[in-house]
Amino acid sequence: MFAAQDWKDYELIDTGGGEKLERWGSIVLRRPDPQIIWPLPKETGVWRGADAHYHRSSSGGGSWEYRKDIPERWTISYRGLSFHIKPTSFKHTGLFPEQAVNWSWMMDKIRSAGRPIRVLNLFAYTGGASVACASAGAEVCHVDASKGVVQWAKENLQLSGLEDRPVRFITDDVFKFVQREQRRGSKYDAIIMDPPSYGRGPNGETWKLETNLYPFVETCMSILTDKPLFFLINSYTTGISATVLHNTLALSLGRSHGGTITCGEIGLPITASKLMLPCGILGRWEA
Repeated sequence: MFAAQDWKDYELIDTGGGEKLERWGSIVLRRPDPQIIWPLPKETGVWRGADAHYHRSSSGGGSWEYRKDIPERWTISYRGLSFHIKPTSFKHTGLFPEQAVNWSWMMDKIRSAGRPIRVLNLFAYTGGASVACASAGAEVCHVDASKGVVQWAKENLQLSGLEDRPVRFITDDVFKFVQREQRRGSKYDAIIMDPPSYGRGPNGETWKLETNLYPFVETCMSILTDKPLFFLINSYTTGISATVLHNTLALSLGRSHGGTITCGEIGLPITASKLMLPCGILGRWEA
């Protein structure tokens, strides 16, 4: 388990009954989580006192119940990086705090590389990894199909005082962008990806992780430099194990470049129970 244990502005206070209680800065949110299959023995005052509670709807989706006046958005920090937090209609907040273990790892890899590093961040969301890599001195290309989250990522870069760093923000279909970079002969020293379980392209193309991940990794290999630094895959797809990511990287990056592959679960420590909440899996290849 890779656990994000050095947060100060975030805390997973407690879990149970299919929900988690979290502190984001000074604001406490209560949200559902499908991994939490154990019961909540007692709904204490801290649970009832959450500032906002996301309720799932029986017809799909859900909505927030605000029990106190909270800002529309606010800021939290991690190792000098700052991010806007905003409760969204899909229960998310714009940040996955467990990814801090990857941010720290990438920052250390870039700083110790001893050479300029170009990073391509695919399915890049609100830019946690982009901000981390830029802060470590890398040139970053940030790609996501959603205009709104790309704008959010730009704001996170500015919030962290890194707006002068060489970061290119691209709103585009990730697969088409990689194919164009391939034709242009563009090269990157490191690639990060957090592909969805399922999706549709602008012309009705379908993406299914189980079918398309391996060929997409192979396509991305064609835009790596001769001496790549790292390749990171994150996955939140139920049913895909860390061993699947290990095998994918071993048969692609490992076969062509050697290096080291590390895979496993990624999670967060639970303050009340001292247990870990699994949040997804990662696969890392490094030179």
